[in-house]
Amino acid sequence: MPIYEYESIEPKKGCRKCGARFEVLQKVGEKPLRKCPECGGRVRKVISWCRAAVVETSETYTRVEREITEYEKQGMWSHAAELADKHAEKIKDKDLRMRAIDNYEKAGYDTKTLEKHAKKED
Repeated sequence: MPIYEYESIEPKKGCRKCGARFEVLQKVGEKPLRKCPECGGRVRKVISWCRAAVVETSETYTRVEREITEYEKQGMWSHAAELADKHAEKIKDKDLRMRAIDNYEKAGYDTKTLEKHAKKED
């Protein structure tokens, strides 16, 4: 069932619920509300912004992510770190940079060198 937004036709006369926009879970074929469920004031349905939760990633990012994960599964930490580091630099991704640093540590690199490397991004 979709969620619809409503607002008071006269916001200054509305209650706390309809004085601001409020949401109602309704069936698709159900008639729109005409009155606020709390105070009975007149309301209208509002066209709301669509906020998609879908995040598209490029084929390159997906391929690189797969390769890094495969290196990590095989314990090839320096390979995973280098690939993650290069890609993080290219796309300016701090999370991927931190993943690269974690992999460098697992590969046995000096942590002091890694700290300098991490600060380079800031």
